[in-house]
Amino acid sequence: MNLHEFQAKHLLAERGVSIPRGYVARSGAEARAAIGRLGGDAWVIKAQVHAGGRGKAGGVKVLNNEDEAADFADSLLGQRLVTKQTDAAGQPIEAVMIEEGLAIERELYLSMLIDRARQRVVCIASAAGGMDIEEVAATAPEQIITIEVHPSAGLQPYQGRQVGFALGLDKRQVGELTAMLQSFYQLLIERDLSLIEINPLVVDSAGSLICLDAKITVDDNAIEVGKQQQLAAMRDLSQEDATEVRAAEHQLNYITLDGNIGCMVNGAGLAMATMDIIQVYGGAPANFLDVGGGTSAAKVTEAFKIILSSPRVEGILVNIFGGIVRCDMIAEGIIAAVREVEINVPVVVRLEGTNVEEGKQLLADSGLDLIPAADLAYAAERVVAAVEQRRP
Repeated sequence: MNLHEFQAKHLLAERGVSIPRGYVARSGAEARAAIGRLGGDAWVIKAQVHAGGRGKAGGVKVLNNEDEAADFADSLLGQRLVTKQTDAAGQPIEAVMIEEGLAIERELYLSMLIDRARQRVVCIASAAGGMDIEEVAATAPEQIITIEVHPSAGLQPYQGRQVGFALGLDKRQVGELTAMLQSFYQLLIERDLSLIEINPLVVDSAGSLICLDAKITVDDNAIEVGKQQQLAAMRDLSQEDATEVRAAEHQLNYITLDGNIGCMVNGAGLAMATMDIIQVYGGAPANFLDVGGGTSAAKVTEAFKIILSSPRVEGILVNIFGGIVRCDMIAEGIIAAVREVEINVPVVVRLEGTNVEEGKQLLADSGLDLIPAADLAYAAERVVAAVEQRRP
């Protein structure tokens, strides 16, 4: 779960981390009032969306005129921002952040995250802040500093100093950075975060370190078990794919893709293999959908509804391995779902596992227009061919 910048900065400020003075506005009047409270002669207006690249997309602007700043903030609200990290529809802008302008001497990159490959919390830093860190890592990896945190020892002060000196900070700034990293680590552990990213971390004209931008990602598992209720209340569903949110409400693991063949599979690994083989036979998956091991008729019905909610879907491939749940029970769920949901696209069904013959017989006796498949390769070939045959 992602947080907005203003929410992330609020959590950082609670830990004593330096951030620019600023306010959130959800209307033109609130924006003008915020500018008045801040005073000064420069303001930064930032669209609050869950996507990077806001500046290049016109969602961040520094203005020196109070009226122009207020008008720009008002013009963003109610619009959708399209960045390199969004789809063509973009993300809705329902709030803007208005901050004081700062005199910046240096821009740095700083993050702390869970590295699953290393099985460690790691700190990543670079003197090349304010730009795409992925590009820096690809073209100038020597500029990336990585520090691993041992789970038993926790983040040590010497590691903060190691990062600070590698970034070329002076003695006072190294002390500030060390304290900042300790705050990050405590926040990450206590709030079940998977990422804290500051890009850029700036050195202002007074030589102080300030988090100019902030991104925080919360581990979804902590939200699902009710462990982080305060953070769960910060979730902004307007920034998420509506279909994915609907699927999650029914305990379905769903991700929207750009293809034309809907997939309904049980098991994440099997779902990925199914998507791969669809592409091998010339198709393109419209979604990733894992209905899970404890599949029921109700979940299968909802899965069909969710798949068919996409106008791009021209065919559906159902690929189920009956392990925890028997194939005959899965077949009953498919039959009930197809009878309830109006389906006007070809449906190919491949069943394997416990009671597979009973399941196949139920499908054959159902009288429904379902295309059986004995193995996965044949299933993928059939669904792609069926879609091609229906095209004019």
